[in-house]
Amino acid sequence: MPHSSTAPRRGRPGYDRQTLLTVCVDVFNRHGYEATSMGMLAQHLGISKSAIYHHVESKEAILEQALDDALDALEASLDGVMADFAGPGEQVEAAVRGTLRVLVEKMPEVTLLLRLRGNSAVELAAMERRRAITRRLGEMIAAAQEAGAVRGDITPRNLARLALGMINSIVDWYRPESDSPGHKSVTEMVDAVTRVVLGGLRG
Repeated sequence: MPHSSTAPRRGRPGYDRQTLLTVCVDVFNRHGYEATSMGMLAQHLGISKSAIYHHVESKEAILEQALDDALDALEASLDGVMADFAGPGEQVEAAVRGTLRVLVEKMPEVTLLLRLRGNSAVELAAMERRRAITRRLGEMIAAAQEAGAVRGDITPRNLARLALGMINSIVDWYRPESDSPGHKSVTEMVDAVTRVVLGGLRG
């Protein structure tokens, strides 16, 4: 990512906090969080390590902020679904659509979240929040099963896992900025994936 052509002085970064975090998350995703050192981040940013510490206290603090950004958005999306849709079937569809949109909007952060191994307290806490999201979707699916809107031959938790597995896969193949032939817009992609996921949920 471009930065000021004037080399930043030591301790006075040429980045605002959000831009610095964005670059760091990109480096984590390309090289792996564990394999990325503060020195590597400084090299990619074109600033000194002390300049990074002007904004963040540690590599783990960068990870925690990125994971919070992804999880906060996913949780807020489900909160909105619960507030705005009364019918169980409508809630499940809205949850699928909302989750897909968050994955597009927060793709670097969600990609990082999906690659966690649970090697630290920060990672374990994020993984527990992710499991709670799965449980919430499972509860929506259970209500939809009772209403006859979703198939009943698979447990709600397993249906939630299967649905989220398909939804989460978009981080591996969908690129919102792509201009390749046949590339779908975000709206087209959300509609297409939602139809496939709901087809599986409804049997």
